[in-house]
Amino acid sequence: MSADVINKAFLATEEDFLALVRKKWLNDPHMASVGSCCLVGIVCSGMLYIANAGDSRVVLGRLDNTYKEVKAVPLSSEHNASVESVREELRSLHPNDPQIVVLKHTVWRVKGIIQISRSIGDAYLKSAEFNRDPLLPKFRVPEPFDKPILSAEPETLVQKLDPEDQFLIFASDGLWEHLSSQEAVDIVNTCPRNGIARKLVKAALRVASKKREMRYSDLKKIDRGVRRHFHDDITVIVLFLDFHLISQSYWQGPLVSIRGGVGVSGHGIC
Repeated sequence: MSADVINKAFLATEEDFLALVRKKWLNDPHMASVGSCCLVGIVCSGMLYIANAGDSRVVLGRLDNTYKEVKAVPLSSEHNASVESVREELRSLHPNDPQIVVLKHTVWRVKGIIQISRSIGDAYLKSAEFNRDPLLPKFRVPEPFDKPILSAEPETLVQKLDPEDQFLIFASDGLWEHLSSQEAVDIVNTCPRNGIARKLVKAALRVASKKREMRYSDLKKIDRGVRRHFHDDITVIVLFLDFHLISQSYWQGPLVSIRGGVGVSGHGIC
């Protein structure tokens, strides 16, 4: 296990998906506009590996022994054009394109279309071969381009896990639009583990409904396709850490993956 292995896995996934888009191009050109953020976490031999492409976020809940509090420690950065450093990165990668990031209706977007700068898929912004008919005009970039506008390469972090590390919260940007990292950590730290991911989703939806000056119960009644106008898709995974277990070099128990979330179509978390 290494950051290089994870990086290769991201790029292999990207290549396979673009090959599928190419194969389906004439019958289903819409696939060229389909994409997803991708956030990966791996615990191996006491080490934590994080890889992120897009604007999902992973937060570590770490016990501060001095104050006996569990503090939020963000372990990833969002690849979103609303972040100044992301805009600077895009401009440096595309110095001859003054329209690489555009402020459109008070929102910064890559080519005036999409907010994220890294993803799996979104073939229409990766290869010029998909920037034409029969793809819908709203997805096409007016200027020709000879290199990918978006990247599938993840930003990686590798660090040793400590006894103070309590849990990890992986979530798509729909959660973080309504809850701060510390608010999410406080919920996980003070509530029963069973159903905790769903509890985070519910907390975010309550904030979203309050922002719209409506009741949570009324928000829940709205059809998911329409609800995209009220809140973004939300996917959450909470992983509790057992330092004694994860510090061992191998694990012979069952492989368990637990996910809780609610979403609507669009960019999410893989």
